[in-house]
This record gives sequence, C-alpha cells and structure tokens, in this order.
Amino acid sequence: MKKNKNGIISVFLILAISISISYKSDFFEIAKQIEIYTTLYKELNLYYIDEINPAEFTEKAINSTLNNLDPYTRFYDEQGVEDAKISAEGQYGGIGALTAYRNGNLILREIYKDYPAHKSGLLSGDEIIKIDGVTLKDQTREVATGLLRGQQNSIVKIQVKRQNQTLDFSIVRETVEINPVPFYKMIDDEVGYISFIKFNRKASKEVKSAFLDLKSQGMKKLIIDVRHNPGGLLNEAVNIVNFFIPKSKVVVTTKAKLDKWSQTYKTRNQPLDLEIPLTIIIDGRSASASEILAGALQDYDRAVIVGERSFGKGLVQRSRKLSYGTQLKLTISKYYTPSGRCIQELDYANRDEKGNIPKFSDSGTNSFKTENGRTVYDGGGVEPDIKLVKIKKEEITKRLLTSDAFYDYATLFYFKNPSISDAELFKLNENEYNSFKNYLKTNLDKFQLPIEKSFEKVIKKAEKDNLNIEAQYNSLLAALQVEKLKAIEVHKEEVMNKLSDEIVKRYYFKEGMYQNKLVFDKTIKEAMKIIQNKNEFDKILTN
Repeated sequence: MKKNKNGIISVFLILAISISISYKSDFFEIAKQIEIYTTLYKELNLYYIDEINPAEFTEKAINSTLNNLDPYTRFYDEQGVEDAKISAEGQYGGIGALTAYRNGNLILREIYKDYPAHKSGLLSGDEIIKIDGVTLKDQTREVATGLLRGQQNSIVKIQVKRQNQTLDFSIVRETVEINPVPFYKMIDDEVGYISFIKFNRKASKEVKSAFLDLKSQGMKKLIIDVRHNPGGLLNEAVNIVNFFIPKSKVVVTTKAKLDKWSQTYKTRNQPLDLEIPLTIIIDGRSASASEILAGALQDYDRAVIVGERSFGKGLVQRSRKLSYGTQLKLTISKYYTPSGRCIQELDYANRDEKGNIPKFSDSGTNSFKTENGRTVYDGGGVEPDIKLVKIKKEEITKRLLTSDAFYDYATLFYFKNPSISDAELFKLNENEYNSFKNYLKTNLDKFQLPIEKSFEKVIKKAEKDNLNIEAQYNSLLAALQVEKLKAIEVHKEEVMNKLSDEIVKRYYFKEGMYQNKLVFDKTIKEAMKIIQNKNEFDKILTN
C-alpha cells in the first residue's frame, strides 16, 4: 500500500514539474517575443530615416496579429472603447443620425425621426464638410464621427453640402437612444409583428414592452423578425428566449479553454407566454445572439423558423481591460444550443497556405434531436424549418447591394419627387427600376469590384513601363460593366426591394419602411401563411 502511495505521489510530482516547466516555457517565450519587439522598435525609432508614429505603428502590429485569428477578436483604443460602450448601452449624446465616411466627408445615411438632426432640417444624403469649424477633409473617420458626439444640450455647428449648395446648421445635441425594436404592429386582428435589430442592454425590455402592448391589442400569434440582426449581448438573448419557454430550461451552453468561462445559461424567470404560436424570420445576416434565439426556440419546438440559413457565428467574445484605457475583445468560447449544436460555420484555426478558411460542414455535419424528436444539424448556421430559396449572389451582386448606389439614387429621387404615396402603398414601378439601371450605367464606379482595382494597378504599371495596352484595358473594362448589369437583372427583385426600402425611409423614416414591408415583403407573407394555418404549423413542429 505504501509503495502504491509513493508511486502515486511520484506521478503527481512528475505532472506538477511538467506543468511548471510548460508554464515557464510559455512565459519565457512570451517575454522573449515582447523583448524582441521592444528592441526592434527602439532601433527603428532611433535610426530609421523618417519619423515613426508610436501609436500608429503599434496598432498596426496588433491588428495584423489579430487579423490572423478571427474577425471578432479586436483591439480598441480609448475612442474605440467608448464606441463599443455606446453600442452596448444603446445611447449617446449626439444629433440622431447614421453616418458613413466617404472621400473625407461624413454622409448622412439615415436621419432618426424626432431627433435633433430631423428637427433641424438635415436630410439623408447631406455631406457634412465641417463640424465646429473643423474641416473633415483633413480628419480620420474616428475623429469626424467623434466631433458629432458630445454632452447633452451642448451645441454643435455643422456645415453641409446639399445639391451643390452649402448650408449651415446649429444643432443642440440630445441623448440618442438606439431602440433595438424600431417597429412593431398588429398585421391583422390576430397576428402581431415585432422587428428586432440588435441585442443591446435595452433589448429584452423593449421586446417585452412590444409583446405586452400587442397582447393588449388582441394578439394571438406572433412573428419576430431578426433579419439583418448581427446579435450582441448573450444574456439578452437568454432573457428573450425565457419569455416563451419555462423557467430552469437550458438556453445555451458555452465551452471555453478556461473552465470558469464555460457556462450553462438557463432561464431564470417565469415566462410571458408558453402557448402563443411563434414564427421567427431569419436570413444570412442573422448572427450570434439572433442564432441563439432561433436555435433555442427551434430545439424546444417552440417556434417555426422561416427564411434563409443564418450567418453561422457560434463564437462568444469577452472584453479584457488593457493598460492606458484600451481593451481587447477576444473570442473565449463556442456556444451550443440546447440540443448540442454548435452552429459555427467557418473554421478560423485551420486556414490553408493561401489564407482560405474552411467550413466545418466541409467535413460533414452532425445530426441532433429537438425536444419533439425532429432532426436538426450543426455546422453552419440555423437551418430554417421553412427555407425560402433565393438565387445565390455572385460577388458583383454582393458589392452592389452593399454599395453607395442605392443611397445616392434615393437622394436624387427625393429631390425630384417632393412626395410619394403612403408608406404602405408605395411600390417601385418598372419605369423607376429602369431609371435606376440607367443611373448605374453611368455610375458603375459606385460598386467597384476588387478585380477592377487590380486592373487599375496593371494599367498604371504598364504606363510606367511604356506598354501601350490601353485598348485592351478598355475592352476588358467594358466587358466587366456588361457583366455587372447582367447581375443586376438576375437579382432584380432583391435590387428593387432594397431601393424601395431606401426611398421610403427618405419620406417616412424606418417606421415607414416596415409599414411598407408588412404589405409587400414575401418572407413576411410566407410567415403569415404558416402561422395562420394551425394544422400545418403544428405538423412542422411535431414531424
């Protein structure tokens, strides 16, 4: 017995020594690499012929390192920390507008109804060229957007360019609250609709408020729309799932490198409603917390999921404070739905030599069972129960749908048309679609492809080398423009829907856009058809 005890003690000592050596080895390697970087920078700073900006130099080094991990592990400087806080909390002191940075100016992409920008007469499409006397042409995006924000009741002076006019505005900032539920309404006497765009700290509170209001109006069935919802706070997703399933049920499990960060999240409260039929609408941009919501309700057979396969982000991030007010947001775990699914699609840890990222589903998917015994799968987002097939988007179409073309055309449309029909009646006609196509023919640079930028580099290099290939270059460019216009036609319906959304927002804000969708959106109509057919609805959840 004593011999066995000595043997056990010896094994533990060997393990302890091995762990200690491993820890010291790791620590030494980290210290070694930090010292190498420090001495390298010191030499550069002392002897490199040009001046080096320490902050810029180090931030580039950090970001280059993090880019090789995953898109969600990020470094934030002091301003970035503040921006992340605003995003999570859902409020800030500002003018109430969504901006985009272009050619050294801030473009007002969207004006929020009843906030200072709206009340002062600013319009979507206005280009901000000066803020408090500071010319934006000389500023970075971060500085430009930071100048718009400030203390509540403080005054900001803005100069904008609009339709070849220069206009000046003096605006009193207000606390701008980002409502994660921008719209909800009864579609008919029984079916309620909630559009839900973000999981910030106000999310569960606003969803609950909308739900109770709709219930008071007689709601007996509910559609929740989380299309284009990128996610956010995990706890908010747990709270919202809890509205519809019993207390003490597992909503999501996270598995991390450190045991203390591996957790099981269960519902903690009594639900709002266990019986109301639910339909959740998702698309390829529904991610993270949106997928937790859809995946959990699907696993408990509590809701019918309608739309497109979701994005496939099964990773969880946590922020860690660094020195001098900076932060690191890093991926710490993967999450799993109640049935055991991890819906992460991309395998960032196994890039190939060219940097291509494989999909977990490339090596096959695993099947899991819902509470009622239905089969569901992992490896690449949440698969809807009712999948609406869409034509696969090529790179050309993806570029177009995320381009400035829609915003710029909607601005031209707005100034040509002082009014349009009511939001729920407006429908883009064929003539306007053709007008948009003609606009694109003369403004194809609005959605430039990577290959075009490569062509530009080639022609510039050829000119330097005195090679006359301009005719061939122009021929290639013309052929590419033809392909761009073909792609628009293939995805005509989606192009018209996006353009219609942008135009309606100019006149009736985001609220009007959703009112229009309730009438014309095909996915909402499909969700309505499912939820109104009790036999079909029940059949989906039991088979």
